[in-house]
Amino acid sequence: MKDISKLMNYRPSIKVVDATLRDGGLCNDFFFPKDFAKSLYEANLKAGVDYMEFGYRADKTMFDVDKFGPSKFCDDDYIRSVVGENNTDLKIAIMADVGRCDYKNDIQEKVNSPVDLVRVACYLHQVPTAIEMIEDAHKKGYETSCNIMALSTGQENDIKAALEMLGKSSVDVIYIVDSYGSIYPEAMARVCHMFGEVAAKYNKKLGIHAHDNQRLAFANTIECAGDGVDFLDATYMAMGRGAGNCAMELLLGFLKNPKFNIYPVIKFIEEHMVPLKKDGVVWGYDLQYLMTGLFNQHPRTAIAFTKDKRTDFGDFFKETMGLD
Repeated sequence: MKDISKLMNYRPSIKVVDATLRDGGLCNDFFFPKDFAKSLYEANLKAGVDYMEFGYRADKTMFDVDKFGPSKFCDDDYIRSVVGENNTDLKIAIMADVGRCDYKNDIQEKVNSPVDLVRVACYLHQVPTAIEMIEDAHKKGYETSCNIMALSTGQENDIKAALEMLGKSSVDVIYIVDSYGSIYPEAMARVCHMFGEVAAKYNKKLGIHAHDNQRLAFANTIECAGDGVDFLDATYMAMGRGAGNCAMELLLGFLKNPKFNIYPVIKFIEEHMVPLKKDGVVWGYDLQYLMTGLFNQHPRTAIAFTKDKRTDFGDFFKETMGLD
């Protein structure tokens, strides 16, 4: 059983990472209202959030810049237009997807950039390439993390092998990513133990990025926090791809560190997130996401179901089971 003091007390080592612009941007092609990013930055400062992820550093030769908002590419000039010189304690993060980022050219030396943390996202079979990207970012002066996606579909031996490879690399933080929202807390505890052994062996930090297909994103995040995971991802009003993520307002309401202030989060939600919903941006738990979570499937079919405004949940259930 978990030591209750780990949940009742607080660890100064815990870092809260706001992923609203990045994961939330997947819901609206990164087209946020004017001044949204600036207001979010200011809310994070007031709330005591440790890192703010500005989006992807996507390759502009692969993706049409006219079809996406600025957080799809979040170049340094865009980030500076929001944060200036960022003379604050809040650190800036970007995500670089393996195979979708020209990292050698598009990620400059840290001394010339407002970015502090480069988060490399990959699938298990892409870990060798992810390590190349991590080493490149490390040499340029950045903090680094590796987010291993779709963890719930991986074989345990493959996961352990990937963790060993990452442990021997320069990466600072290794992330547990429940991409499909299919991992239950009791299983998450075992995942934390497996990751924790490697983290202790190689002196790495751990992070958690959870999705809410079965309404377990918050539960899994605090499960991990109680097991020594320090980097906790969250988004305002749980905005994120499909069913969304761990809600920032839930997480800050739970954490006991007095540096965190939930009121600026509530005000930002009132003034900016609720209007997004009213304007028709769709995210959050629904039956179709529950089904893909139950069957440990990528939510792309549920996202298509949502976009088509389907309501035939019974038929979709049969489709996810392969009975159509």
